[in-house]
Amino acid sequence: MIFKYGIDKLTIDKVLRIANGSLKAKITDEAKEKVIACRKKVETIANGNKAVYGINTGFGPLCDVQITPEETNKLQENLLITHAVGVGNPIDKQLSKIMMVCKVHALCQGYSGVRLELIERILLFIENDLIPVVPEQGSVGASGDLAPLSHLFLPLLGEGEFWIGDNIQPAKTVLKEQDIKPIELQAKEGLGLINGTQFILAHTIAGLSKMEYLLDLADVAGAMSIEGYQGSFSPFKNELHKIRPFKGTIEVAERMFMLLYRSQNVVAHENCERVQDPYSMRCIPQVHGASRNAYYHLKELAEIEMNSVTDNPIVLSETEAISGGNFHGQPLAMALDYGSIAAAELGNISDRRCYLLLEGKFGLPRLLTTGGGLNSGFMIPQYTTAALVTENKSLCFPPSADSIPTSLGQEDHVSMGSISGRKFNQILENLEKILAIELMYAAQALEFRRPNTFSDIIEDNFKIIRKQVPKLEEDRALKADIDKMIALVKNQAFNLR
Repeated sequence: MIFKYGIDKLTIDKVLRIANGSLKAKITDEAKEKVIACRKKVETIANGNKAVYGINTGFGPLCDVQITPEETNKLQENLLITHAVGVGNPIDKQLSKIMMVCKVHALCQGYSGVRLELIERILLFIENDLIPVVPEQGSVGASGDLAPLSHLFLPLLGEGEFWIGDNIQPAKTVLKEQDIKPIELQAKEGLGLINGTQFILAHTIAGLSKMEYLLDLADVAGAMSIEGYQGSFSPFKNELHKIRPFKGTIEVAERMFMLLYRSQNVVAHENCERVQDPYSMRCIPQVHGASRNAYYHLKELAEIEMNSVTDNPIVLSETEAISGGNFHGQPLAMALDYGSIAAAELGNISDRRCYLLLEGKFGLPRLLTTGGGLNSGFMIPQYTTAALVTENKSLCFPPSADSIPTSLGQEDHVSMGSISGRKFNQILENLEKILAIELMYAAQALEFRRPNTFSDIIEDNFKIIRKQVPKLEEDRALKADIDKMIALVKNQAFNLR
């Protein structure tokens, strides 16, 4: 299978596979024709007398200054150089590659007016793992992700930097070694490259890919905790959820039913005297389900965005180039902030389940250790989950609710979506750690329910944990155990279905 840029529809899976090299992608003749036709329109405008923003005018507040045809190329080069003002640590190499993939797809739709040669050079970078270095800070999310995209494409000019393995080298040096000549930008091309939402979008794609796994893992962790706590099976029955049929809630209830089905442990306490469990156990479908609904919403918007044209102006004909606002990051920014809350809530309820397993109720020893007093057991890892949960809460302030005018007021409302995307991924990283600790707690709790057995999927995951982390018999340094659990989560080693 070969993905056709500008023709086929991108999905999260396809973007990630193109970026990691497992899916080939190319520009077809059909896409080439669209690119070439749009380029001719730009050349007509650039050589005309009518002022058209960004093609033969300055940028931002300088949009009223017309540029001569002789100055056009220098204008576009200056645009990249002056806008490359990002600061902070470099983003992950995968994110830079996702940005390039998404940008190529947008340019190939034939509304941006760049030359085919320019797109083919970006493809050369993608296919040969020539990954530009992009600082993480500096974008306000409109007029697109100007600073990060400028850094991403400076190497086209022989400026900026590349990753070579884990080292950073000047682009000029790398291009010389690879016998690749820098490109000289022409009319509209600088704008076509740096106007757009690809930095926000790359963080959204990476986060959604991780969140999909963590949503399923949260259900597994919750089910294992319920088994350890000997909680009730009844809150997950279909009869309850079909009368309040939110998509995410129904899906989680079905998963919980599947994860607990045919458990000897569940059957052993079917007729116990407990009337109801705490919310963090019995409300898993409602809470995890709400997070799933947020995930589905963000995914829907991300897949619209990755198949959209988000630069400016949009070239429609030899006489019309619309200077609009397709670069504005607000559609993703607001949903990213919603997604951040959804991810943080998964961690919040997970921490509560950890706490319940430590209380020493319903046959479990306090702190999940039979030698309490001399031994602290699992007391302290819950301090870590509590700290991570509060850190996530502090990260949930919505950047999309803020706007600081830029460009002398010409760009007077911005999305701050780049910050939303970065925070979304920070919260997900913390969630990985929280769920890792809950899974460690749940495995310890299950030890005290033997000889009862559990569903096949829970037994499989119990074995996965025990291959890395043995039962806690007496106090030992738990940092190594926690790190192993986090590695299992990050490597997506658990059986989820």
